[in-house]
Amino acid sequence: MRAIQVTQFGGPEVLVPTELEPPVAGPGQLLVEVGAAGVNFADTHRTDGSYRGGVTLPFVPGVEIVGRTETGRRILSPILETGGGYAEYAVAPANRAVDVPDQVSDGQALALLIQGLTAWHVLRNSARLRAGESVLVNAAAGGVGTIAVQLAKQFGAGLVIATASTAAKRELALELGADVAVDNNPDGYADRIREVTDGVDVVLDSTGGSTMLAGLECLKGFGRLVNYGNASREGRPSIDPSALAQRNLSVAGFWLVPAMDEPGGYVEPLTELLQLTAAGKLRPLVGAEYPLEDARRSHEDLLARRTTGKLVLKP
Repeated sequence: MRAIQVTQFGGPEVLVPTELEPPVAGPGQLLVEVGAAGVNFADTHRTDGSYRGGVTLPFVPGVEIVGRTETGRRILSPILETGGGYAEYAVAPANRAVDVPDQVSDGQALALLIQGLTAWHVLRNSARLRAGESVLVNAAAGGVGTIAVQLAKQFGAGLVIATASTAAKRELALELGADVAVDNNPDGYADRIREVTDGVDVVLDSTGGSTMLAGLECLKGFGRLVNYGNASREGRPSIDPSALAQRNLSVAGFWLVPAMDEPGGYVEPLTELLQLTAAGKLRPLVGAEYPLEDARRSHEDLLARRTTGKLVLKP
């Protein structure tokens, strides 16, 4: 089968097309003919060797797939333990396979699996958003951000502020339901937010570094910041609990992998997201689609911030 294999850690250049034997499904697994594989920012960390928990060489990247089982089911599944999504065939855990409604495209389904579940959890469980509260979404034109903006409105947020790096990306956030969109440059960040509101209840941040710290400045009393990434690749900032106490602030970290094993942490929210999409109430943003052999280009575009929405590889 055609696949992308990584034999040494590095940048996008290590994503090499190759021919491999198809995987064999073991107990509790399904063999899936991959219709599409999702491309995630975390894939770039796996490829360069910086991913939390480590990755063993050689490996086939890709941890989310949509495709057909041998019985014809159209399923969506994470393959976090085995990887191997950047290929024509992959094996998926049977207990993670969720059927995809006909009204939901491959790209939309993939956008919901990691980005959608992340947005759902950071709003529901980490930030514990209450109706009427204000939400500031950093990187609002990204995979998680575009869904978080929409879900915040679905969950009753009173004000949704989006930040993004370009005018086009800010316009996109407004189209998706944000009330206000501002430049995410850390210089002057807090001042731009204060022009809109005197403080926000929740900040969702996947950028880390100086942008995360700027977001912390924007919280009102008892505000909550949830960090779920370090896309800036800056050093992780230290946060003084005594400084947080001066305004009763909370900072939480989120990682999807353990959340999926919590009771009600996977099938139920994913089913809700698929149903919202099938009903036209949620619009997962599908970005560029690449042939499998162009996996390198997909990572280059992602790292260069040239993309919006969900990136998809098509075997």
